[in-house]
Amino acid sequence: MIGRRLQKSVIDSLQAFPVVGIVGSRQTGKTTLAKSIAKELPASLYLDLELPSDFNKLQNAELFLKENSSKLIIIDEVQRMPILFPIIRALVDQDRKPARFLILGSASPVFIKGASESLAGRIIYHELSTFCIDELNASSDSDGTDDGSRLVNELWLKGGYPLSYLNENNEESFTWRESFIKTFLEQDIPQLGIRIPAIQLRRFWTILAHNHGKLWNSSHTALSLGVSAPTVKNYLDILSDTFIVRQLTPYFANVKKRIVKAAKTYVRDSGLLHALLGIRSLEQLYGNPIAGFSWEGFIVEQIINLTRNNYEHYFYRTGAGAEIDLLLVKNNIPEIAIEIKFSLEPKIMKGFWTSFDELKCKKGFVIYPGRDFYPIHEKVSVTPLNRFLELIV
Repeated sequence: MIGRRLQKSVIDSLQAFPVVGIVGSRQTGKTTLAKSIAKELPASLYLDLELPSDFNKLQNAELFLKENSSKLIIIDEVQRMPILFPIIRALVDQDRKPARFLILGSASPVFIKGASESLAGRIIYHELSTFCIDELNASSDSDGTDDGSRLVNELWLKGGYPLSYLNENNEESFTWRESFIKTFLEQDIPQLGIRIPAIQLRRFWTILAHNHGKLWNSSHTALSLGVSAPTVKNYLDILSDTFIVRQLTPYFANVKKRIVKAAKTYVRDSGLLHALLGIRSLEQLYGNPIAGFSWEGFIVEQIINLTRNNYEHYFYRTGAGAEIDLLLVKNNIPEIAIEIKFSLEPKIMKGFWTSFDELKCKKGFVIYPGRDFYPIHEKVSVTPLNRFLELIV
């Protein structure tokens, strides 16, 4: 079993907060993580609201929850019963002891009606991403001869959903991801109360896949789908709030430059991106024009998932074309500039150096698919992903 880095943080939060939330996309392993956490606690009760038997137990939720007040109550897929949030708030206010509830959800707290308002000040949320490379490295039984590139390539191709990554057969992994996409569109989205035809949302998702890593253009996308710009923005927000798409916003510095204002959009899981584009193997991926953008999105997602507690994340681009792929910002000060190159001989353009100097970044890294680490400037080094994570995490 691959250990999840988030487990310790959740346990620490349970010791301080009455309610702890674990959110993330479907099938990232939230249930497995919650059950693993429950084993470390003296008493707990698990409820899965997708099971009719557990759903019925909460028809008189106040009574049921009061009767089990001595236990940590774990509620899975909590977005299926938003009426629970004000009840949980009232019970917590009567007794503010920690570790009352651990709630799991497949949509962002803002997206779940009542979650953000009812439990404000009473809950801390943690996001469980798909597998990160550090979790795989920690669980690897490598004899030390592998520099980690095999794991990186496998994770990049299949993505980090556990049932996709752990399937050793690439074709079966691809089939699982296709099934995930179908189920997500036809079942999960309607269960959230969203009434958009699955075929329409899939067309939108596929357009995003083809424009992965590029600036969001609502007018162009709306024209392609034959709908309005506000409609496609609504589609984008739905996929963002269900942890399928990431909108990476631009950083606005106090410099006399015309700054690009549009966000860059990425399909968060590289495996789902490849499934949407029909890419089944590394050979197909290497030969596809999307490879560079796919590599960029994969690296962006890995870094954000591993550093979200310490930094805010942006990209930077001026109207003149000067650009930094990913900025790690703390207290509104750009600290680390990251350029992502899908090349064994990465060439850094003048725009990166111009932006690096203008923003006064402390360090810079060029992340590439090679094996060697080497400096190219007193503050900038070329590095594989694994070595970068050793330095930054």
